[in-house]
Amino acid sequence: MSYQSIFRKDLFQNQVIIVTGGGTGIGRCIAHELASLGATVALGSRKVEKPQAVKAEIEVNGGNAFAHECNIRDRESVSAFVKAVLDEYGRIDGLVNNGGGQFMSPAQLISPKGWNAVVDTNLTGTWNMTQTVMLEAMQETGGAIVNITMENKRGFPLMAHSAAARAGVESLTKTLAIEWARFGIRINAVAPGLIESSGLQNYPEEIQAQIAGFTNFIPAKRMGTESEIASMVTYLLSEGASYVTGQTIWVDGANSLWSMPYPIEDHENWQTPHNGFDEE
Repeated sequence: MSYQSIFRKDLFQNQVIIVTGGGTGIGRCIAHELASLGATVALGSRKVEKPQAVKAEIEVNGGNAFAHECNIRDRESVSAFVKAVLDEYGRIDGLVNNGGGQFMSPAQLISPKGWNAVVDTNLTGTWNMTQTVMLEAMQETGGAIVNITMENKRGFPLMAHSAAARAGVESLTKTLAIEWARFGIRINAVAPGLIESSGLQNYPEEIQAQIAGFTNFIPAKRMGTESEIASMVTYLLSEGASYVTGQTIWVDGANSLWSMPYPIEDHENWQTPHNGFDEE
């Protein structure tokens, strides 16, 4: 197995790029894409076995990779990961904040523990990685950061915790693009729509079947691929995007411009309509 990128082979030659959550799904694909373009990819994950497996895949194809345990929710674990990368290579040129996770649930049933776990992973975890890499490496050299969020322009029913956290990441992306411009740091976000990824296997079979039916609501009439997300990440990390910062790019087959596939049953629970004019 070799990875075929549409970008030039030496695009990231001699660069070191961190990818969190790089052991599975979209993160794994991003890692292969970047490694195929000459980058040394530093993979961090809470369970190091998965990034180690991807490291082996990349090396078989002639690429360079580094795997290390990293719990993005734990600042000490993040610091240890970043230090290990710097000790090994002496530089960090790019960061892809792909690590995250969530579960589907009606908002009223989300427990405090469930809420905190998702927000801590998706929002605080992104912040932990971003600030640590900035302070330890990019403050002196500049660099490019890409945050992976979710397509939630109109909210995201059954994902209130993740939608809130990802909206926080989008706002953080805009804010840091302004604050850190003077350091030569660009920071953008990619919001995947419905992607045919191994992550879908984490949901029960009945939910997977429901998700498959969502393609009827997507103008493209199909799911996206992991490679289509990896290509956008690659562009945003590259010199071709050197004037792009603070942006969230939706890669969703125009789903965000159409309608959300969340049915609302008939009910009579809405408020009485307001009428500012006295009835005659």
